[in-house]
Amino acid sequence: LSDDADGALATRRAMEEMGRRAQEAGVDAIVIAGPHGVRVEGAICLADCARAAGSLTWNDRTVEMNVPLDGALTDSVAAAARERDIPVALAGYAGAACAGEARVIESDVQVPTPDGTSDCFFVHPIKGTHPGVILWPDIGGLRDAKKAMARHLAASGYAVLAVNQYYRSARAPVMETFAEFRTPEGRAKVMPMAALLTPEAVSRDGAAYAAFLDTRKAVDTRRGIGTQGYCMGGPFAVRTAAAAPGRVKAAASFHGGGLVTDKPDSPHKLLAATQASYLFAIARNDDTKAPTDKDTLRAAAAEAHRPAEITVYPADHGWCVPDSPVYDRVEADRVWERLLALYARL
Repeated sequence: LSDDADGALATRRAMEEMGRRAQEAGVDAIVIAGPHGVRVEGAICLADCARAAGSLTWNDRTVEMNVPLDGALTDSVAAAARERDIPVALAGYAGAACAGEARVIESDVQVPTPDGTSDCFFVHPIKGTHPGVILWPDIGGLRDAKKAMARHLAASGYAVLAVNQYYRSARAPVMETFAEFRTPEGRAKVMPMAALLTPEAVSRDGAAYAAFLDTRKAVDTRRGIGTQGYCMGGPFAVRTAAAAPGRVKAAASFHGGGLVTDKPDSPHKLLAATQASYLFAIARNDDTKAPTDKDTLRAAAAEAHRPAEITVYPADHGWCVPDSPVYDRVEADRVWERLLALYARL
């Protein structure tokens, strides 16, 4: 490498020649240089964007670059690394081209729990420390739609751990899309896995996820942790707040199921054991089926002296999730703003 513009151009020409020769030789392995200036501890870092654009200046001379990147190759290298349990992180950038700084960086992580090792997805802003968030998926499990939601939240300034709640049974993704769950085969596959998620198991997992976040350099441990869950994940968020009350300071449930039951450990009865503020976003068809649940939640929050925003939204169960058949962008965006308002107090 050289410290002048001419040398930089010569280096680039040499790299292009190396690429041509490697292609002609049919090499068995290709090493891809990561995004400039980005380092992820313990992982191979790959640029995850459409183009690389920018300029480099020495002694009043400037080298310009604006070239496409091979996203398919990046994906294949990342997939091959994951199959071999090689840690890999993808750096995504703001804008269509890789101009400027990376917004978020993501990686697959292995979280130790009392019951085994949970394969999770961790994404956070490229710089600084940020409040940690635990994202519990719906019954479809950790998949691309949930990763996209985690990235979206991370871009707002949070270090997000999207978890595989089914790790006791299988690595993620258990299902590629929510549509798979709607088939008889999908239900037969996932229901035995869901049966293992007892209140005790979820509480152990929630405490382990919170402890894991506190070991990450990207997490600001001076601020509280947030947790959010969808469908079956709604009560999991409450149980996480109860399992780690000293760290979890905000919890959100989106079209959560089973928040109010007649069991001694019903989620609504756990609010007093937490130190969190709450957001309960209820689907209209869920409210039709159980019209008193919202009142029970309000009474439980008041008795526990826990702040709680409880709203029935004009949308159906599943409206917040992009791959759901009832996804409602307008109402999903509306409740997303309420989530950000909740987390702003962490």
